[in-house]
Amino acid sequence: MPSDRGRALGRLLAAALAIAALALMWRVAEVDLSRLWQGLPRLAAWGARAWPPNFEDGATLLRRAGETLAMATLGTLLGALVAAPLCLLAARTTAPGAIVYAPARALLNMLRGVDSFVFALLFVAAVGLGPFAGLLGIAMHSAGSIAKLWSETIEQAAPGPVEAATLTGASRLKVALHALLPDVAPGLTSTALYILEFNVRASTVLGVVGAGGLGQELKNAVDLLDSPRVFAIILVILVMVTAIDAFSALARRRLA
Repeated sequence: MPSDRGRALGRLLAAALAIAALALMWRVAEVDLSRLWQGLPRLAAWGARAWPPNFEDGATLLRRAGETLAMATLGTLLGALVAAPLCLLAARTTAPGAIVYAPARALLNMLRGVDSFVFALLFVAAVGLGPFAGLLGIAMHSAGSIAKLWSETIEQAAPGPVEAATLTGASRLKVALHALLPDVAPGLTSTALYILEFNVRASTVLGVVGAGGLGQELKNAVDLLDSPRVFAIILVILVMVTAIDAFSALARRRLA
């Protein structure tokens, strides 16, 4: 009974601390529901001004959409190529030892901790304005995210095939290619598709820092207070993201 009472008190204390933390965050975030309520009419007025959407110069929207898709796809592919060796070094079952495992995990945390938006901002300074900077930003962040998820998939793989291949005297590379990879390939591919899906959404705003794509067109329209054009761009983004999400979900189901 005393132990049960102690656990109950511990849960109450944890709940009280959580509530106090949420209350502090509410205050720090300056949440004001009355301001939201007062602003809803202005939002409705903006919606009225934005209708009908302005699809004039549709060729520019298509070109910007192509830039967005190219940034997301090539950025994810480049990130996956970088993640391939990193995930083996960051998985306990395949890392040569703690001396390699710990720095590899730290590198992944660094890459994941910096958003693709920030990376894109840095690469704009390096390579100039345009989608190439966005592609590099997506690749850097994706490399950390993909490698982290891939390393966890590798750690959860059944040990039997790997142990059997190791007993034959095969090298680490051959064990990884012939015993480990066939077992985890569906999971790795599913993860890469999910990251691609996320990157298509993320790349739509990279134009804010001059990295091209639909985000650049959106920023231009917002700066000009062109509400119908803003609405048209948002619709294009929604259609593109929905199509990519549907394709990715279908591909993951087929791999399951």
